[in-house]
Amino acid sequence: MLIPILILDIALVAWSLHLMQQAFDSREFSLMLAGTLVALAAAAMMVVYFLVHNCLAYFAHIPS
Repeated sequence: MLIPILILDIALVAWSLHLMQQAFDSREFSLMLAGTLVALAAAAMMVVYFLVHNCLAYFAHIPS
C-alpha cells in the first residue's frame, strides 16, 4: 500500500514544483500559493499515512 501512496506523493511534489516555477516565471502570487498548498497536501498525506499505520499496528497487537 505504501508504493502507490509514494508514487502519488512524488507526483504531487512534482506538480507543486511545476506550479511554483510557473509562478516565478510569470510573477503570479496565486500560482505560488497553489504550489505551496499542493506541497502541504503531499506532506500531510504522508503524515496521515504513517499515523494511521502506527495506530492500526498498535491496535492489532492488543490482546483481547
